[in-house]
Amino acid sequence: MNDAEFNDNIDELFNTIEDAIDDLDADVDCEISGGVLTLKCPDGSALIFSRQTASKELWLAARSGGFHYNWQNNNWYCDRTEQTLAEMLVDISREQMGEVIIID
Repeated sequence: MNDAEFNDNIDELFNTIEDAIDDLDADVDCEISGGVLTLKCPDGSALIFSRQTASKELWLAARSGGFHYNWQNNNWYCDRTEQTLAEMLVDISREQMGEVIIID
C-alpha cells in the first residue's frame, strides 16, 4: 500500500467512526486534527486514534492500553491481539464510554 492509499483508508475509517458516534447520540465529542481522531468521553477520558504514515499503522490509545493496527485483507488488525479494530472497538468503547461503537 502506498502513502495515498494508506491515507485514504485512514480518512475513510475516521469518517466511519465519526458517523458511528453520531448514530449513538452519545455525549462524545469528536475532533480531527493533524492526523489524529480524538473521542472525548463523558468521564473526561479519551480514545485517541493516530495515523502513523511512516510505518503505515493506525495506533489507538485507550484506558485499556495502546494498540497498533496494520492493514491486512481489507481490515485493520492489531498485531498484539490478532483481532480487527472493529472487534476490539466494541469492547473498548463499552468499557470506556458505556456505549458500543460499531463500524463495518
